[in-house]
Amino acid sequence: MHDIDLDILQGRLTAIVGPSGSGKSTLLFCAAGLEEPTGGTIEVLGVELGSLNTRQRATFRSEHIGFVFQDYNLVSSLSVEENIALPARLAGHKVPKKRIREAMERLGIEKLARRRPDRLSGGERQRVAIARVVANQPRIVFADEPTGALDLQSGHVVLDWLQALPAQGTTVVMVTHDPLAAARADQVVVMGSGHIHQVMAGGDSHAIADAILAAQAVADTAEVSA
Repeated sequence: MHDIDLDILQGRLTAIVGPSGSGKSTLLFCAAGLEEPTGGTIEVLGVELGSLNTRQRATFRSEHIGFVFQDYNLVSSLSVEENIALPARLAGHKVPKKRIREAMERLGIEKLARRRPDRLSGGERQRVAIARVVANQPRIVFADEPTGALDLQSGHVVLDWLQALPAQGTTVVMVTHDPLAAARADQVVVMGSGHIHQVMAGGDSHAIADAILAAQAVADTAEVSA
Protein backbone atom coordinates (compact mmCIF):
# COMPACT_ATOMS: atom_id res chain seq x y z
CA MET A 1 0.00 0.00 0.00
CA HIS A 2 1.15 3.56 -0.70
CA ASP A 3 0.06 6.98 0.59
CA ILE A 4 -3.10 5.72 2.28
CA ASP A 5 -5.07 8.47 4.05
CA LEU A 6 -8.54 7.26 4.97
CA ASP A 7 -11.25 7.81 7.56
CA ILE A 8 -13.80 5.05 8.08
CA LEU A 9 -17.27 6.31 8.95
CA GLN A 10 -18.40 5.26 12.43
CA GLY A 11 -21.71 3.42 12.55
CA ARG A 12 -21.74 2.95 8.78
CA LEU A 13 -21.02 0.21 6.24
CA THR A 14 -17.86 0.86 4.21
CA ALA A 15 -16.98 -1.37 1.26
CA ILE A 16 -13.43 -1.71 -0.08
CA VAL A 17 -13.28 -2.74 -3.73
CA GLY A 18 -10.69 -2.93 -6.48
CA PRO A 19 -9.01 -5.21 -9.00
CA SER A 20 -7.30 -8.39 -7.81
CA GLY A 21 -4.02 -7.54 -6.10
CA SER A 22 -4.97 -3.91 -5.50
CA GLY A 23 -4.30 -4.13 -1.74
CA LYS A 24 -7.86 -4.17 -0.44
CA SER A 25 -7.44 -7.20 1.86
CA THR A 26 -4.09 -5.88 3.07
CA LEU A 27 -5.76 -2.60 3.97
CA LEU A 28 -8.46 -4.46 5.90
CA PHE A 29 -5.94 -6.65 7.76
CA CYS A 30 -3.87 -3.62 8.76
CA ALA A 31 -6.94 -1.69 9.89
CA ALA A 32 -8.01 -4.68 11.97
CA GLY A 33 -4.61 -5.04 13.61
CA LEU A 34 -3.94 -8.42 12.02
CA GLU A 35 -0.95 -7.09 10.07
CA GLU A 36 1.53 -4.35 10.96
CA PRO A 37 2.24 -1.63 8.40
CA THR A 38 5.89 -0.80 7.74
CA GLY A 39 5.10 2.89 8.10
CA GLY A 40 2.38 5.29 9.11
CA THR A 41 -0.21 4.98 11.87
CA ILE A 42 -3.57 3.31 12.28
CA GLU A 43 -6.01 4.56 14.88
CA VAL A 44 -9.02 2.49 15.86
CA LEU A 45 -11.54 3.74 18.43
CA GLY A 46 -9.03 6.36 19.54
CA VAL A 47 -6.23 3.81 20.05
CA GLU A 48 -3.07 3.90 17.93
CA LEU A 49 -2.51 0.23 17.10
CA GLY A 50 1.25 0.67 16.69
CA SER A 51 1.50 1.56 20.38
CA LEU A 52 0.23 -1.89 21.38
CA ASN A 53 2.32 -5.04 21.59
CA THR A 54 1.12 -8.32 20.07
CA ARG A 55 -0.74 -9.44 23.18
CA GLN A 56 -2.37 -6.05 23.69
CA ARG A 57 -3.55 -5.97 20.08
CA ALA A 58 -5.07 -9.43 20.49
CA THR A 59 -6.90 -8.27 23.62
CA PHE A 60 -8.09 -5.12 21.85
CA ARG A 61 -9.45 -7.19 18.96
CA SER A 62 -11.23 -9.63 21.26
CA GLU A 63 -12.91 -6.79 23.15
CA HIS A 64 -13.93 -4.52 20.27
CA ILE A 65 -13.69 -6.25 16.88
CA GLY A 66 -15.58 -9.02 15.12
CA PHE A 67 -14.56 -10.83 11.94
CA VAL A 68 -16.41 -12.47 9.07
CA PHE A 69 -14.13 -14.22 6.58
CA GLN A 70 -14.74 -16.17 3.39
CA ASP A 71 -13.49 -19.38 5.06
CA TYR A 72 -15.81 -18.88 8.07
CA ASN A 73 -13.10 -19.45 10.75
CA LEU A 74 -15.20 -21.91 12.73
CA VAL A 75 -13.69 -24.49 15.10
CA SER A 76 -14.58 -27.92 13.74
CA SER A 77 -14.66 -29.61 17.15
CA LEU A 78 -17.22 -27.17 18.57
CA SER A 79 -20.96 -26.98 18.00
CA VAL A 80 -22.66 -23.99 16.38
CA GLU A 81 -23.67 -22.66 19.79
CA GLU A 82 -20.13 -23.09 21.15
CA ASN A 83 -18.59 -21.39 18.11
CA ILE A 84 -20.85 -18.37 18.62
CA ALA A 85 -19.81 -18.09 22.27
CA LEU A 86 -16.09 -18.66 21.58
CA PRO A 87 -14.80 -15.06 21.02
CA ALA A 88 -16.20 -13.84 24.33
CA ARG A 89 -14.93 -16.94 26.08
CA LEU A 90 -11.41 -16.35 24.76
CA ALA A 91 -11.64 -12.76 26.01
CA GLY A 92 -12.58 -13.97 29.47
CA HIS A 93 -16.24 -12.98 29.17
CA LYS A 94 -19.46 -14.90 28.93
CA VAL A 95 -22.23 -14.24 26.44
CA PRO A 96 -25.68 -14.86 27.98
CA LYS A 97 -27.30 -17.96 26.49
CA LYS A 98 -30.38 -15.88 25.76
CA ARG A 99 -28.34 -13.58 23.50
CA ILE A 100 -26.80 -16.56 21.69
CA ARG A 101 -30.26 -18.06 21.18
CA GLU A 102 -31.64 -14.77 19.88
CA ALA A 103 -28.72 -14.42 17.46
CA MET A 104 -29.32 -17.92 16.10
CA GLU A 105 -33.05 -17.23 15.74
CA ARG A 106 -32.38 -14.01 13.84
CA LEU A 107 -30.16 -15.86 11.38
CA GLY A 108 -32.52 -18.85 11.12
CA ILE A 109 -30.04 -21.38 12.49
CA GLU A 110 -31.55 -22.12 15.90
CA LYS A 111 -32.25 -25.74 14.87
CA LEU A 112 -28.54 -26.20 14.10
CA ALA A 113 -27.29 -25.25 17.58
CA ARG A 114 -25.88 -28.70 18.39
CA ARG A 115 -24.39 -29.42 14.98
CA ARG A 116 -20.71 -29.11 14.15
CA PRO A 117 -19.44 -27.12 11.15
CA ASP A 118 -18.72 -30.18 9.00
CA ARG A 119 -22.46 -30.93 8.96
CA LEU A 120 -23.39 -27.47 7.67
CA SER A 121 -23.60 -26.00 4.18
CA GLY A 122 -21.44 -23.01 3.22
CA GLY A 123 -24.37 -20.65 3.64
CA GLU A 124 -25.17 -22.07 7.08
CA ARG A 125 -21.54 -21.73 8.18
CA GLN A 126 -21.47 -18.09 7.13
CA ARG A 127 -24.71 -17.50 9.04
CA VAL A 128 -22.99 -18.93 12.11
CA ALA A 129 -20.15 -16.45 11.57
CA ILE A 130 -22.66 -13.60 11.39
CA ALA A 131 -24.53 -14.90 14.46
CA ARG A 132 -21.21 -14.90 16.32
CA VAL A 133 -20.84 -11.22 15.49
CA VAL A 134 -24.44 -10.43 16.44
CA ALA A 135 -24.17 -12.25 19.78
CA ASN A 136 -20.83 -10.77 20.80
CA GLN A 137 -21.81 -7.21 19.79
CA PRO A 138 -18.39 -5.84 18.72
CA ARG A 139 -18.07 -2.15 17.93
CA ILE A 140 -16.44 -2.86 14.55
CA VAL A 141 -16.87 -5.76 12.14
CA PHE A 142 -14.30 -6.52 9.44
CA ALA A 143 -15.57 -8.78 6.65
CA ASP A 144 -13.23 -10.12 3.95
CA GLU A 145 -15.12 -11.41 0.88
CA PRO A 146 -17.97 -12.67 3.12
CA THR A 147 -20.07 -13.84 0.16
CA GLY A 148 -17.27 -15.09 -2.09
CA ALA A 149 -17.97 -18.80 -1.55
CA LEU A 150 -21.76 -18.59 -1.25
CA ASP A 151 -24.67 -19.14 -3.60
CA LEU A 152 -26.80 -16.14 -4.53
CA GLN A 153 -29.52 -16.67 -1.89
CA SER A 154 -27.08 -17.28 0.98
CA GLY A 155 -25.04 -14.29 -0.14
CA HIS A 156 -28.10 -12.05 0.04
CA VAL A 157 -28.85 -13.23 3.59
CA VAL A 158 -25.31 -12.46 4.72
CA LEU A 159 -25.34 -9.03 3.07
CA ASP A 160 -28.74 -8.23 4.60
CA TRP A 161 -27.35 -8.80 8.09
CA LEU A 162 -24.11 -6.93 7.48
CA GLN A 163 -26.16 -4.03 6.17
CA ALA A 164 -28.39 -4.18 9.26
CA LEU A 165 -25.53 -4.04 11.80
CA PRO A 166 -24.88 -0.26 11.52
CA ALA A 167 -28.45 0.39 12.71
CA GLN A 168 -27.31 -1.18 15.99
CA GLY A 169 -24.33 1.17 16.15
CA THR A 170 -21.78 -1.26 14.70
CA THR A 171 -19.23 -0.07 12.15
CA VAL A 172 -18.77 -2.52 9.27
CA VAL A 173 -15.81 -2.63 6.87
CA MET A 174 -16.23 -5.12 4.04
CA VAL A 175 -13.85 -6.17 1.27
CA THR A 176 -15.68 -7.42 -1.80
CA HIS A 177 -15.10 -7.93 -5.52
CA ASP A 178 -18.84 -7.62 -6.24
CA PRO A 179 -20.15 -4.15 -7.25
CA LEU A 180 -23.69 -5.22 -6.32
CA ALA A 181 -22.57 -6.06 -2.78
CA ALA A 182 -20.54 -2.85 -2.55
CA ALA A 183 -23.56 -0.83 -3.65
CA ARG A 184 -25.19 -1.67 -0.31
CA ALA A 185 -22.50 0.31 1.50
CA ASP A 186 -22.73 3.91 2.69
CA GLN A 187 -19.15 4.56 1.53
CA VAL A 188 -17.09 2.76 -1.10
CA VAL A 189 -13.28 2.86 -1.18
CA VAL A 190 -11.89 1.95 -4.62
CA MET A 191 -8.29 0.73 -4.61
CA GLY A 192 -5.78 0.18 -7.39
CA SER A 193 -2.09 -0.80 -7.23
CA GLY A 194 -1.94 -0.19 -3.48
CA HIS A 195 -3.39 3.31 -3.72
CA ILE A 196 -6.83 4.66 -2.96
CA HIS A 197 -8.15 5.45 -6.42
CA GLN A 198 -11.44 6.98 -5.31
CA VAL A 199 -13.83 7.27 -2.35
CA MET A 200 -17.47 7.41 -3.40
CA ALA A 201 -20.98 6.95 -2.07
CA GLY A 202 -22.64 3.55 -2.29
CA GLY A 203 -25.94 2.83 -3.97
CA ASP A 204 -24.95 2.68 -7.66
CA SER A 205 -23.43 -0.67 -8.66
CA HIS A 206 -22.77 0.53 -12.23
CA ALA A 207 -20.78 3.56 -11.03
CA ILE A 208 -18.81 1.31 -8.68
CA ALA A 209 -18.05 -1.15 -11.48
CA ASP A 210 -16.88 1.72 -13.69
CA ALA A 211 -14.62 2.99 -10.88
CA ILE A 212 -13.07 -0.48 -10.47
CA LEU A 213 -12.41 -0.67 -14.22
CA ALA A 214 -10.87 2.80 -14.15
CA ALA A 215 -8.57 1.75 -11.28
CA GLN A 216 -7.56 -1.33 -13.28
CA ALA A 217 -6.82 0.82 -16.34
CA VAL A 218 -4.58 3.11 -14.30
CA ALA A 219 -2.76 0.07 -12.88
CA ASP A 220 -2.28 -1.41 -16.37
CA THR A 221 -0.92 1.89 -17.69
CA ALA A 222 1.52 2.11 -14.79
CA GLU A 223 2.78 -1.42 -15.51
CA VAL A 224 3.33 -0.62 -19.18
CA SER A 225 5.16 2.60 -18.28
CA ALA A 226 7.39 0.72 -15.84
